[in-house]
Amino acid sequence: MSIQGSHNARAGIELAWLSDGPQVKENAPTGLIWLGGFMSDMTGSKAQVLAELARETGRNCIRFDYSGHGASGGAFRDGTISTWLDEAVQMFLTHAPGPRIVIGSSMGGWLALLLAKHLRAQGLPDASRIAGMVLIAPAADMTRDLMWNSYGADIRQKIKLHGCYEAPSEYGPDPYIITRELIEDGKQHLLLDGIMDAPFPVRILQGEQDPDVPWQHGMRVYDALTGPDVSFTLIKSGDHRLSTPRDLETLRQTCINLCHRADNL
Repeated sequence: MSIQGSHNARAGIELAWLSDGPQVKENAPTGLIWLGGFMSDMTGSKAQVLAELARETGRNCIRFDYSGHGASGGAFRDGTISTWLDEAVQMFLTHAPGPRIVIGSSMGGWLALLLAKHLRAQGLPDASRIAGMVLIAPAADMTRDLMWNSYGADIRQKIKLHGCYEAPSEYGPDPYIITRELIEDGKQHLLLDGIMDAPFPVRILQGEQDPDVPWQHGMRVYDALTGPDVSFTLIKSGDHRLSTPRDLETLRQTCINLCHRADNL
């Protein structure tokens, strides 16, 4: 069963979301929440696999589109990491009760880590509901390390003067709109210059042939995490999407294992 709804993230901005599997009741098994990537949406193959997993195993899965993405309102170019983090926090607190495995892909991996950090920093008891995390090619600090630092002087000048840069995308006809506000806002959310506490199990899935988030960057995330149960899986010949049948089965089994672990605590 899937339930479709909308959530008012900010005045005039509606977020589209889906709840798959049974609705959460007392003592429900560990559920899932999906945080997608930059310019992706909640109907992609990885999100669909998680929705199917939830329905098959009697768990609940929440997936949603950030503002400016997919079926949600708002303009993509108006979004920042702060904006999308706030939306992720609202969805977690409002629509994803009970223990959850947080699965974040690319930018969603960065937001997953920021979500956990925010909940702990605010002293919210909901922080303990994160029972595990799966990070797929985590693009932590991407606005600095994978965007600004990789751009030549001409692109940096274009962003400074015109406020944005239209980066070509290999995944569709629409370019990535990289705004000055996105780059500047990202500076306040950098994680890789320090260490990150991970009191829950973390599984990083990284493609060896990922051109967007190189495996060396994924390893930096691994190195920055301190916790009792953190692992890094490098997938031979894997690309950025990690959406082949083999890759999707790896994701599925990783989530099942973390759910079972959390259920038995």
